[in-house]
Amino acid sequence: MINRVVLVGRMTRDPELRRTGNGTAVTSFTLALDRGFTTQDGQSADFIPCVVWNKAAESTAQYCHKGSLVGTKARRSMLWK
Repeated sequence: MINRVVLVGRMTRDPELRRTGNGTAVTSFTLALDRGFTTQDGQSADFIPCVVWNKAAESTAQYCHKGSLVGTKARRSMLWK
C-alpha cells in the first residue's frame, strides 16, 4: 500500500504564521487544485486546507503569498486520521 500524497496547486490566500505556546512555528494555508474538468454543479477546483510546521512553516510564510504555485507531499496517516 502506498501511503504518500503529492499535491500541486495555488494558494488561495496569504499563509498565516503563528506560534504554539512553546514557540513552534505553524503556518496554515489553502491550496486550490484544478480538476481539469467541471462537475455538474460547476465546480472545477478542489480546496485543500494545509498545515506546515517548524522551519518549513517559517519559509512558507516568508516566501509564499496568495497565488503562489506550491507543491506539497505528506504521508497518508497525516491527512486521514
